[in-house]
Amino acid sequence: MKNYTIAVIPGDGIGDEVVPAAIQVLELVAKKHDFTFSFTTFPWSCKYYLEHGKMMPEDGLDQLKAFDAIFLGAVGDPRLVEDHISLWGLLLKIRKGFQQSINIRPARYFEGLTSPLANPKDFDLIIIRENSEGEYSEIGGRMHQGKDEIAIQNAVFTRKGTEAVMRYAFQIANERGRNVTSATKSNGIFHSMPFWDEVFDEVKKDYPQVETNKAHIDALAAFFVSRPQDFDVIVASNLFGDILSDIGGAIMGSIGISPAANINLTGEYPSMFEPVHGSAPDIIGKNIANPIGQIWTAKMMLDHFGEYEAGQQVLDAIEEVTKNGIKTPDIGGSATTSEVTHAICNVLNK
Repeated sequence: MKNYTIAVIPGDGIGDEVVPAAIQVLELVAKKHDFTFSFTTFPWSCKYYLEHGKMMPEDGLDQLKAFDAIFLGAVGDPRLVEDHISLWGLLLKIRKGFQQSINIRPARYFEGLTSPLANPKDFDLIIIRENSEGEYSEIGGRMHQGKDEIAIQNAVFTRKGTEAVMRYAFQIANERGRNVTSATKSNGIFHSMPFWDEVFDEVKKDYPQVETNKAHIDALAAFFVSRPQDFDVIVASNLFGDILSDIGGAIMGSIGISPAANINLTGEYPSMFEPVHGSAPDIIGKNIANPIGQIWTAKMMLDHFGEYEAGQQVLDAIEEVTKNGIKTPDIGGSATTSEVTHAICNVLNK
C-alpha cells in the first residue's frame, strides 16, 4: 500500500482551523482508495518567530526535503510580525529553496456559489504562473533621498525559466484537450515581453495539437470578467499570473476558496500546496473560516501524486455541498467550518 509523507505547516490564523479539516478529508479519501498518509506537523509561524526570532529554524529546509509534499495553511499575522518578515522567512524561503518554479491556480464555477458575474457560464480555467523570477526578482535598489530619490526594480526573465513554465502549461492543456493563452504586454514593456512572446512562439511548435492565443494583460484581465468561459490554460509571468489568479478567485465568488500548488519540476525537492486565502486574523477561533480552499488544495496534492480518481471525488464532494447550500458566511451561508467539513465527508462516505 502506497504511503505519502506530508510535512504539515498550519502556520498562522485560520490555518490552524482549515488544515485539520482538509487532513480529515484526505484521510477519509485515502481509506477509500487504498493508500495512506503520514503527517508530520511543524509549528513554524509568527508565534514561532516571537519565540525564536525566525519564522523557521536554520535547518528547516533540511527537515522538509525528505517529505513527499508540503501542506501549508496560511502565513502572516501583521498584529505580531511585519508581513515582509513572515513571507520571506517562511513561504518564499521554501519556494525558492526548493526551486518551486511553477505556481498553479485554478478557477471554476461551482454550482451553489454566487458569482458576481451575471452569467458565469460554467467557466473552468487554470493559471500556470512562473513562480521564481520575472517581476518579483530581488534585483534592484534605492538611492538618494528626498526629491532625488530613485527606486529601481529589475524584472528578470531567463530562457530556461520562461520555457519551463510554458512547456508545463502546454502539457496541462494537452491533458485537458483545449488551448493555451499567453498573457503578455509586448506593446508596452520593451524587452521582457517581446522575449516572452518569442519563447512562446518557439515552444508552441512542439504542441501543434494545442490551440494557442496571446492576449495583453490589461485586455485579458477584462476578458476574465466579461467572458471567462473562453479560457482554458493561461500561462503568465510572476506578476501577471498573480493578478489574474486573484481575479479568478473573485469571479468564483470568493478568493477564500482558491487553491494553489507550488511545483518543483525535477522531483529533487518536495512541492508545496497552499490555499490562496490569507490567515484572516479577524475570524480566528470563530469556527467560520471557509475550509474549501484548503480542501481543494488537498485535491491538487492528490492529483500531484497521480491519485486522480480520489482528487476528482473530493472536488465533486465540494460542489455537492455548495449546491446543497452548506456554506460558510464568506460565501453567503451560515454553516461553520466544522459543518462544511462534515458535509464534505458525508458525501465522500456515500
